[in-house]
Amino acid sequence: MKNEKLKHIKSTGFKAPNDYFESFDEKIFSKLNTESQLDSIKETGFKVPDGYFDSFNDEIFNQKESKVIQLFSKRNLIYVSSIAAAVILLFNLSILDSKPTFDNLDTETVENYIIDENITSYEIASLLTDEHIDKDITIEHNFNEDSIEAYLIDNADIESLMIE
Repeated sequence: MKNEKLKHIKSTGFKAPNDYFESFDEKIFSKLNTESQLDSIKETGFKVPDGYFDSFNDEIFNQKESKVIQLFSKRNLIYVSSIAAAVILLFNLSILDSKPTFDNLDTETVENYIIDENITSYEIASLLTDEHIDKDITIEHNFNEDSIEAYLIDNADIESLMIE
């Protein structure tokens, strides 16, 4: 409700007095030229004891030595060396060596990955170079009639072969 009333306001609500900007410079320079109240103050309000600076050097040299904390203490050295040993141990463990390589991948794992990731044959073909394709095409398969006949008897449906 309050925001709706703001839409109808035409003026900002701020007004400057008449002839404010014309006489502004004159007013500032007149204030600067007159003597201010700060110029009439002679004392600061702070007092130093008598003879303070005369005995100041003696007091500093007579002070007791303060406790010095060493940067490379035995405790800090133990913390840093234990963290470094933990990092080195982590990199040398066999946990990092258990990453799968292409040599120990199962065919089933690769097939499941291709199925789950919905990789198309075009994407696989784009990864192959002409050398790979030529190498695979030139592989000669020697099939004899007995092995083809045995395969068809075991795996093929006679009715589907006759329809096609």
